Amino acid sequence: MRTRRIAMSKTGKFPFSRAHAVALLIAASLFAGTSAPAAAEPRHGLSVFGELKYPADFKHFDYVNPDAPKGGKASQIGTAGLTTFDNFNMLILKGDAAQGMELVFDTLMARANDEPDAVYGLVAETADVAPDKMSVTFKMRPDAKFADGTPVTADDVVFSFETIKAKGHPAFSIPLRDVKSAEALDPLTVRYTFQGTLVRDLPTTVATLPILSKAYYAKQDFEKTTLEPPLGSGPYKVGPFKAGTYVTYIRRPDYWGRDLPVNRGLYNFDEVRYEYYRDRTLELEGLLAGNIDFREEFTSKDWATGYDRQPVKDGRIKLLTIPDERPSGAQGFFINTRREKFKDPRVREALGLAFDFEWSNKNLFFGLYTRTASYFENSDLKAVGPPSPEELALLEPFRDKLPAAVFGEPVSPPVTDGSGNNRAQLRQAIKLLTDAGWSQTPQGLRNAAGQPLSIEILIDSPSFERIAAPYVKTLKSIGIAASIRMVDAAQYERRAKDFDFDLTTQRYALRLTPGIELKNFWGSQAAATNGSFNLAGIADPVLDQLIDKIVAAKSRAELVTATRAADRVLRAGYYWVPHWYKGAHNLAFWDKFGWPATKPKYERGALETWWYQAKGQAPEQR
Repeated sequence: MRTRRIAMSKTGKFPFSRAHAVALLIAASLFAGTSAPAAAEPRHGLSVFGELKYPADFKHFDYVNPDAPKGGKASQIGTAGLTTFDNFNMLILKGDAAQGMELVFDTLMARANDEPDAVYGLVAETADVAPDKMSVTFKMRPDAKFADGTPVTADDVVFSFETIKAKGHPAFSIPLRDVKSAEALDPLTVRYTFQGTLVRDLPTTVATLPILSKAYYAKQDFEKTTLEPPLGSGPYKVGPFKAGTYVTYIRRPDYWGRDLPVNRGLYNFDEVRYEYYRDRTLELEGLLAGNIDFREEFTSKDWATGYDRQPVKDGRIKLLTIPDERPSGAQGFFINTRREKFKDPRVREALGLAFDFEWSNKNLFFGLYTRTASYFENSDLKAVGPPSPEELALLEPFRDKLPAAVFGEPVSPPVTDGSGNNRAQLRQAIKLLTDAGWSQTPQGLRNAAGQPLSIEILIDSPSFERIAAPYVKTLKSIGIAASIRMVDAAQYERRAKDFDFDLTTQRYALRLTPGIELKNFWGSQAAATNGSFNLAGIADPVLDQLIDKIVAAKSRAELVTATRAADRVLRAGYYWVPHWYKGAHNLAFWDKFGWPATKPKYERGALETWWYQAKGQAPEQR
């Protein structure tokens, strides 16, 4: 199936690349006057909790082949749910940004994908977090260059921060709220100063912002959508493209940072191409026909039955399942609580009771999925059992403002026998709707004003229609005027950004160390900000304070406690109809790739760490 996926880092270059979300992290605060903050020990990397895995003299990450050959071409389907693009500026709210643009831009530091929250020097050689955690100073490498040969300077870093914070997409700007300023101390030294108390994550947040050329944007309007390839300093530049159809990135042989430890074994293809299809079935046919080299399969039916074709049988196309050890996050039908008919949590709970996952898993998904219960599914951040004493310490001050369910076993979706005969759940749903003021009439459910309870599920992919249709049928059986509205990708993006929907599908793929991005996902400010990722419109002051506790956690134990408490509050709000997850990646690709023996623990690794290696009868190199 296809869902929008809101997530963190894809390539390790910076965290806003997977459809795309937001922040990373560690300490921060206030710079007053002109005197410098107390100095700490400059380090080759930063981490939110604990020590860095890699020493200062490390040569490469453990999950790469440092001697991987360079060359060849690779075409792929990128992030699930993205079906078009009309813009090369991924940093603004307007337009649909092209996938892969992170390959064009460098950052001060780059993510290590076998650690939960560590970054290491890229443009910056060292980072110095002040003892009071209220500032971080980066010393930059003098050989960092933009693609036109001009140097990357501290002024460019300051310009990038100020521009993104003031004019950037909320996914970028909201996490920078408590970054007070950036200052160029000299041409190769930049200091960020923070404010407030939620500063733990800010050093890694600013360390992973893309660096823009100040000189380039002096002649370009940053706030306008554009199909003019931008000037970057990263390993690739934009090559041939056709808006909405494909975009190609060409590896730069003159890339200044190609031999750095954080880059060795990466960026191995001479050409990387992202293909856009409007339908998952067409994607599969494109792969089987040799028009695409690689795709991850998200449709359970196709994985079970769609690859019984000759290129797979004779080994020209390989199928590979690899573990996904990241939190699976939250996927479901998210309910737009901004609309009056969904403000009563009993209505939202009833919508959840009407969805029969067990029947869907058996009849539609070939038993490949597990039901999602938590917003932090498949991780130690998921709430289980009654609240611990530490969780209760956070929740008790708000007992009079929270549902009683928060203080017992965490709210979980109902379980049926999979027969399709879920009458007990439907009777319970009807009672909840009646209690919420909806009455059964021959024409269906009506409120006191005689208005029908109508629900439209917004989708943009025909492949999801087979999943939504049985749910719609069940909703109709209990008197709800339910329907599916399928729109094209551009209209979907507009409506999602404007919160113009009743229910829509979404997946929030969360980091192992969640932080400030949670405000953009489920914070009150984001609920009122067009373009934010708070699709459900969650605006709960208690949840806001718990998110602050998560962001301010000073140890992993504190983080786990605060996140589990927040999970209980989210689940008790019935803001979604939970879907499903699988802790694996199902990959299909032509036999033209080699890959390292070790997969990065917290990323897929493909195609970022792979290389071209002709083995079978792969499609001709395009």
